[in-house]
Amino acid sequence: MAHLDEPAPAPYAPPAAGAVTVYRGATLFDGTGAPARPGTSITVDGARIAAVGPDADAEVPAGAQVVELAGRFVIPGLIDAHQHLATPPNREAAEAALRRQVYGGVTAIRDMADDLRHIADLTRGTLVGEIPGPDIHYAALMAGPGFFDDPRTWQVSQGETPGHVPWMQAIDDDTDLVMAVALARGTHAKAIKVYAELPAHLVAAITAEAKRQGIGVWAHAATFPATPGEVVGAGVDAVSHITLIAQEAADEPLTSYKTKPVLDVERLTGDGDPRLDALYTAMRERGTVLDATASMWTFLGEQADDADAKARAAANDTLSAKLTADAYRAGVLLATGTDYETEPGEPFPSLHLELRYLAERCGIPAAEVLVCATRTGAISAGAPADMGTVEAGKLANFVVLAADPTADLANLSTIEYTVKRGHRFDRADYTEDAR
Repeated sequence: MAHLDEPAPAPYAPPAAGAVTVYRGATLFDGTGAPARPGTSITVDGARIAAVGPDADAEVPAGAQVVELAGRFVIPGLIDAHQHLATPPNREAAEAALRRQVYGGVTAIRDMADDLRHIADLTRGTLVGEIPGPDIHYAALMAGPGFFDDPRTWQVSQGETPGHVPWMQAIDDDTDLVMAVALARGTHAKAIKVYAELPAHLVAAITAEAKRQGIGVWAHAATFPATPGEVVGAGVDAVSHITLIAQEAADEPLTSYKTKPVLDVERLTGDGDPRLDALYTAMRERGTVLDATASMWTFLGEQADDADAKARAAANDTLSAKLTADAYRAGVLLATGTDYETEPGEPFPSLHLELRYLAERCGIPAAEVLVCATRTGAISAGAPADMGTVEAGKLANFVVLAADPTADLANLSTIEYTVKRGHRFDRADYTEDAR
C-alpha cells in the first residue's frame, strides 16, 4: 500500500518560489488601461510577478533564466467569465476543454454552477498542476423550488435529489438562509449563483446573507419574477446574459423563466428604451459587472436545426449585439463570458470568438475588449488582487503573441505560449499533440 502515500504527478505545477525567470524586450499591454509599453521586462519569481518595468531597469539575479521577447506582444491571461464544465459531468471532455483553454491563452474561468463534486476535483487538478488548464472559480446554485424539474438539475445531482444538495439548493421563504449559504460555502465555491424562480425579496435576502458570510453573488440578470432592476438593486456582484437584461423593458410581469415575456426586438434595437438606460446607469453606479455572453446566440443559431429556432437565434443575436454595445457605451463594467464551447476539433476556445464579436458586432475597440477579458474578468471572479493585469505582486498569468492583438483581435491566434502561475504552456506542444 506504500504507493498510496505518493502524490499524483504534477507536470504543470507552478515553479517554486525562488525560481526566477526574466521575460525581456516585450511590448506589454498590461490590462490596466494604460498604453502598450515596448521594451518591457517582466520578472517572475515562482508563481508571481516580482517586477515589471523598462528593460534598462530590470535586474537579473544570479541563476535566473532570461527569455528574450523582442518583437513579441504580451497581454494578461484571458478570463472566460461564463463556462459550464460539468452539465453533465464528462471528465474526458472537461479536461480536453480545459487543456485547449490554457494553451489558447485562458488562465482563469468562472464555472457558473455544475456538479461541484466533479468541478472541485478539476479545480484542484488545474491548481496544483496535475492537469493543464486555467484556474477555476466556481459557483453553487440557488433557485426557487419550481426550477428543479429542469432536466439539467438531475444531470448535475446524479445519485442525490436536485434542490437538496449543497451545490444546488431550492430556496423559499421557509429556508434557513444562514445554513443554506454555509452549505454553499462548504463546497469551496467562490460565489452563489442566483438562477431562477426567485422573487426580489429572496434575491435580496440571499445576497445579504452571502455578503455577511463573505461569499460573492453572481446572478442571472432576471430571475423571474425578479426583474433585472430588482436583481441589480439587491446588490449582486455580477449579472449574466444581455438578453435577460432586455427583460427590464418587458411590458408585462415576469412570472417564470419558462414563460418569458415576448419582447419588441425591433423597437429595442432601434429607438431603445429608457428603462434600459436607467438600468445601465444603476449598474455603472453600483459597479455591477455584466457577463453579457454576447456571441452565444450566434453559436446557438449555427447549432439550430429548424427554421423557427434559427429565426429566434437571429433575433436574439441582433438584440445581443445592440444592447451589449449600449451597455458598454453607458459605462457598465463588461466581462467576457461565453456559455458555450467550440467543437472539439477547433484549435481555439470559444472566448476568442466572444472577443472578436465584441469588436466586430458591438464596435468596442480591441484594446478595450482586452481589458474586458482581463481586468474586468478578474473583478467578475472576485479576484482583482491576484489576476487580470500584469503587475508586480499578482499571479504570473500572461500570454505571449507574435502579432499585436490591439491592432486586430484575430492576432490572438498567434499565441506562442501562455504563462499561468509561472508555468509555461507552449502552444507548439498543443498543436503537436493534436496531430
